[in-house]
Amino acid sequence: MEVTRKNYKSCLNTVYSAIEEADFLAIDGEFSGISDGPNVSALTNGLDTPEERYTKLKKHSMDFLLFQFGLCTFTYDQTNSKYIIKPFNFYVFPKPFNRTSPDIKFICQSSSIDFLASQGFDFNKVFCHGIPYLNQEEEAHLREQTEERRNQHANGVGTPSYISPSSSKGPAHVPEEHKEFISRVVDRVEALFTKPDKTLDLEPCTGFQRKLIYQTLNWKFPKGLHLETIETEKKERYIQVCRVDEEEKRKMEQHKQEREQEELNDAVGFSRVVHAISKSGKLVVGHNMLLDVMHTIHQFYCPLPDDLQDFKEVTMCVFPRLLDTKLMASTQPFKELITNTSLAELEKQLKETPFKAPQVDTAQGFPSYNTAQEQLHEAGYDAYITGLCFVSMANYLGSFLTPPKSYISPRSKLIEPFFNKLFLMRIIDIPYLNVTGPDLQPKRDHVLHVSFPKEWKTSDLYQLFSAFGSIQVSWIDDTSAFVSLSQTDQVQIAMNTSRYAESYRIQTYADYVQNKQQQEEKKLGQTNKSWGEDGWVKPHFTSSASTFAYSRALRKRSISPVHGEQGSGELVSADGWNQYSYPESTGSKKMKTDDASRRAHLEAVQSKTSEAWLKTTDASHSSGLSPVPDEEGESSPEGSDPADNAEGTVTWQQASASRNRGQKGKKKKSEATESPPSLFEVPEVW
Repeated sequence: MEVTRKNYKSCLNTVYSAIEEADFLAIDGEFSGISDGPNVSALTNGLDTPEERYTKLKKHSMDFLLFQFGLCTFTYDQTNSKYIIKPFNFYVFPKPFNRTSPDIKFICQSSSIDFLASQGFDFNKVFCHGIPYLNQEEEAHLREQTEERRNQHANGVGTPSYISPSSSKGPAHVPEEHKEFISRVVDRVEALFTKPDKTLDLEPCTGFQRKLIYQTLNWKFPKGLHLETIETEKKERYIQVCRVDEEEKRKMEQHKQEREQEELNDAVGFSRVVHAISKSGKLVVGHNMLLDVMHTIHQFYCPLPDDLQDFKEVTMCVFPRLLDTKLMASTQPFKELITNTSLAELEKQLKETPFKAPQVDTAQGFPSYNTAQEQLHEAGYDAYITGLCFVSMANYLGSFLTPPKSYISPRSKLIEPFFNKLFLMRIIDIPYLNVTGPDLQPKRDHVLHVSFPKEWKTSDLYQLFSAFGSIQVSWIDDTSAFVSLSQTDQVQIAMNTSRYAESYRIQTYADYVQNKQQQEEKKLGQTNKSWGEDGWVKPHFTSSASTFAYSRALRKRSISPVHGEQGSGELVSADGWNQYSYPESTGSKKMKTDDASRRAHLEAVQSKTSEAWLKTTDASHSSGLSPVPDEEGESSPEGSDPADNAEGTVTWQQASASRNRGQKGKKKKSEATESPPSLFEVPEVW
């Protein structure tokens, strides 16, 4: 369903009901650009940390506009064993509500615009009929302004802000050049009292002339008139004069206030859809969705915070449960079966054996999509095939159960290891951003940081390290790069041979990180302390930090997120990474721990979150989701699934090993016996 400003209000209840009844939601966004940096390395580096990648995206991507938002709801029909879908394609544009509302500035990237145009994207629908929106801070500010004007009017101080407070106490001063104009207006209004007509529309005029009209008529006719400024479709403003008695005037003022309130609700616009998605607590599925999440929060909730941990907290408030299909497709047991994880290719591969295309029907009244026509890069269609990919992969997990199952609920514990992990593009050794916990920290003992003259090229770096065999170069900027050696014991040799070099400098990755931290601490120490007039040290707060604090306070009042069903003991061991350490860990580089240490680790992570509603709750305490019947028609508790029974599951390693022995006969026996006995094995090499 295509939704623009023209039909948005009439479609809103349909959107609400679709979200409410859905088992899960799929989303996608189209943007006016991706990066305003000088080159790709300004946005990505193969050895970025999650903090660095988030900072780059925030700096180089948030000035672009998300102007098409795709939403596709999936509801499982137990009787017919198929999903009923309701796709929506929203055109979004920040049209100013009034002269005091935000006038958003955004940039475009020519390559992105050219690409969307080649795909048949209709930019006229965006700019002419796009749905407006306000984030929470903007909405609160406009409501405060509206309330202030009402209070002024109620106290007799004045009506709108462009009327002088003393306008009713004496005749307004009219400049000589406007006296004839005002005199004609007064004559027309006086004639209104002698005619049967009760309404007079004055000609469009300037803001200053309208101010003179209000001041003069309010002084000359203190009773019996009601004045209101009206705007035409061509943005011309004129004053409508109505002859009324006091009771009619009171009713007209009340009606005007109600209309202003309705217009303000309309100005909130598309943000209401995002609020509904958030409050539903439903699983939200996307493909390579980090930018989609960041833009959605930035445009419709609050400016993104500077700190990554703050961003994670905000994300969990807005989207309690996320799943990235690109990460899912890049992880065991799918990694060996899927050769290309781009959305279009992924959708094609998931139709073939051993996968099975899901059975779906489009709900009545909604236009159906045909995957054969490939309407790619229309946000609604991309959301639709993202949902199809998720269903195919989720159902494939059911084949590992004993007995196998053809349908796996989005609430199944088999899906939990993929929750709240967002795929990180082009990072060699950190595959995802962990929204609900600490991020992976690879040791990177084999990595060197190299500084060199601006004239150097990649070939110069390969020549410099030619004695060390295969290397990998990840550019940072024009004068520095990371060089990954094939073996860790080569690092010290490289350091020794470069000790007396003059044109370049080499340091270990650990030294680079330490030096960078020291520079940042030194910079913070210089900027964070300033002395006030009273001799006390004043705390330093950035504007973005204060904005985030304000927005978070608003969110606490207006959002009641429904948390995912994962138990508090599942977060750390959901995936099988075992070669990484965490910032909170006490020297342990293994991810899998016993229950006691796992609980202690979780408590340490959760203690950093001051907001109690950000903590993960157990499935039995979740609200807003109804039980889903299993395949036998019995109702199971929310968050549970017949697939969760221990005796009905096998490990991916066992199942993959047995299948590969049957299919290829090349699986080494050691690969099946040496792997840890975990439900999921996230591969070490991505």
